[in-house]
Amino acid sequence: MDELGLVAPYWIIVLIWIAKVILLVFVSTLLAWLGIRTLDALTPSIHQRQRIGENPVATGLFIAGFFILVGLVIHGAITALTAVVPPIIGYIFDFRTWGVLAISFVVSLLVGIALFHIVDKLTPRIPFVSINKSPVAIGIYVFGYLVFFGLILHAALTGPL
Repeated sequence: MDELGLVAPYWIIVLIWIAKVILLVFVSTLLAWLGIRTLDALTPSIHQRQRIGENPVATGLFIAGFFILVGLVIHGAITALTAVVPPIIGYIFDFRTWGVLAISFVVSLLVGIALFHIVDKLTPRIPFVSINKSPVAIGIYVFGYLVFFGLILHAALTGPL
């Protein structure tokens, strides 16, 4: 007769779930780092790295954005719909979930970059490059794209696929 209830002890299921969450957080953090590097390459006229450390407010905004990014990623990884099924390694290393995460992130990043450039062209009286004049402005800019990355990673993690 088939068993009703859990086949594995509850604590093992929890440990496996925690392993998957940690792995998804690291993969998402790697994607966010790649996204930041991509934005650095696509917006070479904005010198984030040189200016953000010049002002404690800018540094604080960077750290706040980072914490929001990590919080969104952890929330997305924890709430991602998954089922513990054998084999356990297949559950932890679910490349279908990772593929959807990567594709969703790349598509969202490209759409975000395209919209950024469109808005820049549509608003010629608001020169985006002028944020280079203030480390705080750069801190706000970096804060914004860290939150953007957190949101698109969260959406990718909690998507219906």
